[in-house]
Amino acid sequence: MSFSEKTIRTLEFDKICAMLEEHASTEGAKVMARNLRPTDDTYTVLRRLRRTTDARRLADAKGAPSFGRIRDISAACERAEKGAILSPRELLDCANVLRTARILQDYHTGNHPFDTVLDEVFDRLIPDRKLEDRIHRSIPAEDMIADEASPLLADIRRKIRNENVKIKETLQKLISGNSRYLQENIVTMRGGRYVIPVKAECKAEVKGLIHDTSATGATIFIEPMAVVDANNEIRILHTKEEREIERILSELSAAVGNISDALWLDYKNINELAFVFACGELSSSMRGVAPMISGDRAVNLVGARHPLIDKDKVVPITMSLGDAFDTLVITGPNTGGKTVSLKTIGLFALMVQSGLHIPCEEGSCICTYDTILVDLGDEQSIEQSLSTFSSHMVNIVSIMEQVGERSLVLFDELGGGTDPVEGAALAVAIIESVREAGACCVATTHYAELKAYALDTPGVCNASCEFDVETLKPTYRLVIGAPGKSNAFAISEKLGLPSAIIERAKERVSSENVSFESVIEQLENSRVQMEKERQEAKRLREDYERFKAEAEKELRRKLEGAEREAESARKKAAAMVQSAKASCDFLYEQMDKMRKAQDAANAAAQLDAARRAVRDHLRTAGDLFDPIEVQEEEGYVLPRPLKKGDKVRIVTIHKEGIVTEDPKGNLVAVQAGVVRTKARIEDLRLVEEDERGQKKKSAGKTAGKPLVKSSVSVERSNQFKSEIDLRGMTGDEAWLAVDKYLDDAIMYNMQTVHLIHGKGTGALRNALWQFLRGDKRIASFRIGRYGEGDGGVTVVEMK
Repeated sequence: MSFSEKTIRTLEFDKICAMLEEHASTEGAKVMARNLRPTDDTYTVLRRLRRTTDARRLADAKGAPSFGRIRDISAACERAEKGAILSPRELLDCANVLRTARILQDYHTGNHPFDTVLDEVFDRLIPDRKLEDRIHRSIPAEDMIADEASPLLADIRRKIRNENVKIKETLQKLISGNSRYLQENIVTMRGGRYVIPVKAECKAEVKGLIHDTSATGATIFIEPMAVVDANNEIRILHTKEEREIERILSELSAAVGNISDALWLDYKNINELAFVFACGELSSSMRGVAPMISGDRAVNLVGARHPLIDKDKVVPITMSLGDAFDTLVITGPNTGGKTVSLKTIGLFALMVQSGLHIPCEEGSCICTYDTILVDLGDEQSIEQSLSTFSSHMVNIVSIMEQVGERSLVLFDELGGGTDPVEGAALAVAIIESVREAGACCVATTHYAELKAYALDTPGVCNASCEFDVETLKPTYRLVIGAPGKSNAFAISEKLGLPSAIIERAKERVSSENVSFESVIEQLENSRVQMEKERQEAKRLREDYERFKAEAEKELRRKLEGAEREAESARKKAAAMVQSAKASCDFLYEQMDKMRKAQDAANAAAQLDAARRAVRDHLRTAGDLFDPIEVQEEEGYVLPRPLKKGDKVRIVTIHKEGIVTEDPKGNLVAVQAGVVRTKARIEDLRLVEEDERGQKKKSAGKTAGKPLVKSSVSVERSNQFKSEIDLRGMTGDEAWLAVDKYLDDAIMYNMQTVHLIHGKGTGALRNALWQFLRGDKRIASFRIGRYGEGDGGVTVVEMK
């Protein structure tokens, strides 16, 4: 079954379509948004939701693609297929579709983080780079055919330029020699031919053809005989130029006609993708989610927020229907949020069945309905002699004729506008008829009889909208399971109505109603108290869970640290034992060598060598279990030669000292505290001081890796675009923005980006180009073509 336009307007789904249209980037996608309507087919609903979900995931992962502001080319494709010659504008529109198809295909294949249901739409795109470039090369703008369109056109225009130069030179000579006959010393044109302005009384002095006369008759525009042949030649060349342009447009139109089917499919697929990504952007803007679709009639909306209410003011509600009960009766004071709750469930059903995400919490579920029937608002009509009650009855009669097993019926103020006793009885009878038809129903009311009916009837549940009597303001929270009070007496008393009047009114209320309202009030007070206690228990549990998680994390960290330290100690002990064993073996070996060399002539020299060997071995062995970590700065170069009195840092011992004498060779004498030593020049770092005597960092340059690597964190935007607007910035401001933008583009693997600088004087564009020429991140850049923003945009191709 279809959903009536009355239901669409009443539940304000048309306003959701208008919001979606604002996010659409092509005219075709905007039309699809305006005409979006829900479906009752569950498979189609699931498929639509999956497409919206995948579009949002792609936009979050790699930014939304560019859709090139394409125009409708259906008429152009049809005319080209029939052999007609397209205008330059139509050809540029076709080239723009081909360019957008190519960009979208690059977007799809360039960085493919995951598979989506949109892959099949991307794969249906058929770009034609050869024809695209040919059209753009031949037609740089709507009103211009380039010389490069054909060699013959370039030759014709060259001849026209040459003839123009010759004519102007000839006329300038005539002007200089006959200036007394001329009204002005200028060359002008009339009817496409070069003429000079001659005084009317001197027209006989200048031989030639008269082409025009001024409004006053004082000036005659004459084409001198000396340039008649040249003007004729230019006229002939212009005719040839027009024919060649017509031939070029004919060839391009024929090429478009040959691929008109593929071009038309590209146009449809681009609009389809633009529409789906608009659905994804709408989901992001309203923080929507894709709910689960229940196979039965169960609805459970958690934290539902009406999308047409300000996001900062809307109060989330939780609503369920169709599982434990099929009918919900909502009561409470006026302006308390009953109608908003009613509209929320109806609007959410329309949105989901149209493939749109809904603003609620994860885990919410909803079912699909064959139809949604609504009686909402006051539709009284003087012209049709309908009162408020009559207008409601007309709607209800229509609803009862259409209601079915998978219908959702929404009643606002059911039974209102007439005698309360009869109205309440009628309301109960209508609800029972709707339930007998198997439909789900939500109704708002003030009648106590309906509250009692909901309490006594299985499958019917009460709900109420909270109202704070102390502040006289509704909280807009929907409470399932508890009937609401109208609070008329309490509100009237707070507003200043005399107590005597209120007491007199209470006396007129029947004892049964008083008891019933008293029970409701007690239930409400108990519920409020339990809700406060539940919220406090929830807060305490969250605090406990947070403390537990932090404590477990700290405990794990300490255990891991202890294990690392124990392992390090075990390795160090093993290394000490191994080093000691190796040292003993080495000492025994050296002692044997000394005994053998006692009688040798060079015993003393061998003894010194053995001592040095033992010291070196012990130092090496000690490093096995107690290594010295030297943080060397790779490729360090002294900024200047060292001299006596320089303060230096000895990197091998992490001490600072003073150079005591000018260096000679590779060793430098350094006084480090009370120790005087000589250090290799490559182990020294110069320490400079500023004018205030404060230390600076070790000066010098590194030829290898930098001393400190800085990690720049790039914030990922849910809405990364392939273009950046720089209009209004100075050159330096624009480049700062572009520099970061290019880094983001590299991170998102973007192949092509657009820098919007506007046309203006061209100063901003020239400044940007000066920077771009030296940037190694880009492969090339160019001015925008038709459909890309023309001279107001620079298109950058990334490496």
